[in-house]
Amino acid sequence: MRHGKKFNHLGRKAAHRKAMLSNMATSLILHKRISTTLAKAKELKKYLEPLVTRAKEDTTHNRRMAFSYLKNKEAIIELFGGVIEKVANRPGGYTRIIKTGFRLGDNAEMCIIELVDFNELMLKDAKPAKKTTRRSRRGASTTASAPEAKVETPTVEAKADESSAPEATENSSEGETEEK
Repeated sequence: MRHGKKFNHLGRKAAHRKAMLSNMATSLILHKRISTTLAKAKELKKYLEPLVTRAKEDTTHNRRMAFSYLKNKEAIIELFGGVIEKVANRPGGYTRIIKTGFRLGDNAEMCIIELVDFNELMLKDAKPAKKTTRRSRRGASTTASAPEAKVETPTVEAKADESSAPEATENSSEGETEEK
């Protein structure tokens, strides 16, 4: 019976699972984004986020604890250096899982797991949203500007129709004269 055993064993023995999660966490810290199965990504998220929280306080003890999980000096340097600079004010949720479909061989659900503050595409999309402000629907300036825009649009279209109409009549009259 598996009473009280809540984490996913991922079909591996304990030593293999710990080594795999350590390697995946190291790769995620160094490369900022990796592609894996959804089950592994969810376990990696539970494995890595406490390490990032611990890394916010740069002490010898925290570095040694992180090293006991990651077992890679370059990953520790990057975690306590570059990663913490970007996530220092974030209260949690350092990783994002994006589902990408299913693997061809065994139909396993695949995803990309990434560090949140390192995705430049989503950061660019988020910046313009911050610049815009909410405005009330009531207000003289917004109601006055809306009808003006509607009035201008039909006049432009009417002018375009008028300019195209004489050309059509001239062409048709020329065509008639040529036929005669």
